Amino acid sequence: MENLKINTQTITLVDQVEDKLLTYFKQNNLHAGDAIPNEMELAGALGVARSVLREALSRLKMMGMIETRTRRGMILTEPSILGGMKRVVDPRILSEDSLFDILGFRITLEIGICSDIFSNITPKDIEELEEIVKMGIAFENNEYAPVSEFSFHAKLYEITGNKTISEFQEIIHPVMVFVKDKFKDLLEPVNIELKKKKKLVTHVDLFHFIKKNDLNGYREAIEQHFAVYKIFMRNRT
Repeated sequence: MENLKINTQTITLVDQVEDKLLTYFKQNNLHAGDAIPNEMELAGALGVARSVLREALSRLKMMGMIETRTRRGMILTEPSILGGMKRVVDPRILSEDSLFDILGFRITLEIGICSDIFSNITPKDIEELEEIVKMGIAFENNEYAPVSEFSFHAKLYEITGNKTISEFQEIIHPVMVFVKDKFKDLLEPVNIELKKKKKLVTHVDLFHFIKKNDLNGYREAIEQHFAVYKIFMRNRT
């Protein structure tokens, strides 16, 4: 096996080993499913103790880049792009600024996927969306049960055909639920005011534009659907 000797740098030894391993995988054109050398070979090529190597490998395993299989040893695997995000996006420990940054990102993303939804949607998707809307549990002032909120928007994400976008919905959902619960008393007056002005946009309204194949109407409607959060965040600052 080629020599992978590391240099004396300010970053930690484990960091250097991790970087060298990633470089080795790329230079040798290794892909998901390919076997990689065992610990003894890697430690010898790097000139480091196996304990250091194991820590670096452990990091890669946590990232979902390596796994150990019976009779095959260590192999490369394709990690979830948002796998690391899943582990750190816990609304219970995030600051309010981070919570609202994520919320703002979600709103921007959902507005941005409008064209993809209308380009990819099929008659079957429309049928499923209609069923989701019919089964949805809506409360007063455009509030939905968490399962109804998740099902409707998850279906929109699924229609884009982008797996990363769909995965993001799974990550963001707990944040949305947390924000709604924590700031319920502050969000409710905004929703009530929007209702008085007849500016509340429901899932039924959004589906109406989808069924009519009205992209421009839907784009305006989805922006208004999230108006409560935009107004709340603006007032907050």
